[in-house]
Amino acid sequence: MPRDDSGIHRLVLASGSPRRRQLLPLLGLPFVLKTAAVEEQAFDGEPPTEFVLRMSRVKACSLKDVRPDELVVGADTIVVLEGMTLGKPADPEDATHMLRQLRGRPHSVYTAISVWHRASRRMVSEMAESRVWMREYTDTEIADYVATGDPLDKAGAYAIQHPQFDPVARIEGCWLTVVGFPLCHLGRALAQFGVVVPANVPGACQAFSQRACQVSSVILAQITERRA
Repeated sequence: MPRDDSGIHRLVLASGSPRRRQLLPLLGLPFVLKTAAVEEQAFDGEPPTEFVLRMSRVKACSLKDVRPDELVVGADTIVVLEGMTLGKPADPEDATHMLRQLRGRPHSVYTAISVWHRASRRMVSEMAESRVWMREYTDTEIADYVATGDPLDKAGAYAIQHPQFDPVARIEGCWLTVVGFPLCHLGRALAQFGVVVPANVPGACQAFSQRACQVSSVILAQITERRA
């Protein structure tokens, strides 16, 4: 990690998600990977946004073998369709049902990121929301996609970045929120611990996604506002 006055020398990603493990290196910060084994179950009557925020915090706090100079990063993503939370499908039939529910309709995707410093008992959390409109894909396309197995470990049973299925017509908000790891929000959380991110985060994100971003300047501007 570049020298700064934060006293933090590396991040710990508390996640088994291949997408998050692929995205975190884009920040240019040293990190290690540890899987957070937690039960992802909403409380009775718990609002979707409170659930996803709580899960990100639980994941961040779940690791015990953490050094004083490490920050633990936990994240969680949910899909919400007309107030109904769509988590990871239980099986291919469940994935098919979810994709039919989403077809041709808008929904919201929430990703919460929590950064935990165990030594100081300090937690900083960020919530990102994107609005997503699905295209009118066919039942045959659903069947072909489900047969790949790709939907089974994803909230809402889809990956926005899947090149063949390509389920999304358009979005409003951060594209990486839908992938499950909004880097600008993570950078904003890290800044509250005094950690300087060496990478050009919007540039790295746009290079990865091959899409122009309309929201990064607004998100990152708040880092300056909070420091002022």
